[in-house]
Amino acid sequence: MKLHHQIFLAMLIGAALGAITQEQSTLLGVPVLASYDLVGTLFINALKMVVVPLIVTAIISGMVGVGGGKNLGRMGMKTVGLYMMTTLVAVLTGLLLVNLFTPGIIDGEPAKDLLGLARDTGTVLEKIEGRGAGDFTAILLQMLPPNLVQAAANGQMLGLIVFALLFGFYLRTEEGPAGESLRNMIDGIYQVVMRITMLIIRFTPLGVMALIAATVTRTGLDAIEPLAWFFLCAVIALAVHAFVFMPALILLMARRSPLRHLQAMTPALLTAFSSASSAATLPLTMECVQKRSGVSRRTSSFVLPLGATVNMDGTALYECVAAMFIAQAYGLELSMATQFMIVITALLTSIGVASIPAASLVAITVILGAIGLPAEAIGLILVTDRVLDMCRTAVNVWGDSVVTILLARSEGEERVLSLPVDEMETAGPEKAEARTGP
Repeated sequence: MKLHHQIFLAMLIGAALGAITQEQSTLLGVPVLASYDLVGTLFINALKMVVVPLIVTAIISGMVGVGGGKNLGRMGMKTVGLYMMTTLVAVLTGLLLVNLFTPGIIDGEPAKDLLGLARDTGTVLEKIEGRGAGDFTAILLQMLPPNLVQAAANGQMLGLIVFALLFGFYLRTEEGPAGESLRNMIDGIYQVVMRITMLIIRFTPLGVMALIAATVTRTGLDAIEPLAWFFLCAVIALAVHAFVFMPALILLMARRSPLRHLQAMTPALLTAFSSASSAATLPLTMECVQKRSGVSRRTSSFVLPLGATVNMDGTALYECVAAMFIAQAYGLELSMATQFMIVITALLTSIGVASIPAASLVAITVILGAIGLPAEAIGLILVTDRVLDMCRTAVNVWGDSVVTILLARSEGEERVLSLPVDEMETAGPEKAEARTGP
């Protein structure tokens, strides 16, 4: 059975197990929910274990393989431009639909009294206490951390990416035996880390089953009922961006089949959905883009690690919808200038959001503070956050992969999506080039 079929089956089994399990359920004296958490945590930890070495070596290796300075500058500018463009469109899509649906207005009245606050609001407020608009400065400071090891331990990948970019840039120009040996060593480490990663990925179905089972056990289906309109609005906005705008880019700019790329990315998207972590999904994303979509390692190693940190289409969209929903629930009439501030703030904060589950809750408090809403209002959306976190993470990963396809095609890579996915997986580069031409 192919991996994405295994993952889909594991999701169904996990949902069924979660539906028949309660938080107090035990099996042979062992708490069932704790067992789900153990397996799911082991899987996520295993993926996160390889994220730092994979990101650093992949970016350095990708920078070395980009070529001359003109090629590097051209690809870098196109990558940043596409990432900013897709994220801006995502935020505007969310803003349009939340104004259209007005989920915070129930029967013509603000929904504040009907919604109330979630029970664990205080816990979240402890984590985000002291956050505000000044966090933009903190995001800039993360780009040049004084201690790379500490930055890696704290999940601040932005500093590692900047260091890897600088290291790879100057390693390209290092001549002589020392430079050649270092390039070979970096490439060797990258290959070994990828092999370890693929070993971990074999256990993806088991990890996905445990993660889904734990989520369903805790929340059930009733958890999202009071916020059904907000949930529906966010999901529709994410779907419009992912399945209308992004496929249109593949069709019009890359002139390739969006459905073929969707089929190729299915394992990574299901893993992103279940884990709610684009960083943990990055190894599988790179595997799918390279082996199933046919993008070169040169392009994917440069674009994907960068996108896993700075390109958060789904997160930015969700932040905008959540802030507008809370404003509507409080009965605030936001002017166009205030809504524009929300758009810009969501765009900027999404860059600094860590690619781990629920990290965007912190960024939302920045937006709430910018428009004058109390941070306590974040409690309104905690009930549905886990499910929506899974959805927006999948959109984040999908957006990264689409930009990679566009970059690869703009760089003249003809192998991209040139064969059916099954043939792409079994065909080596030589066979694929023979079928598609130089």
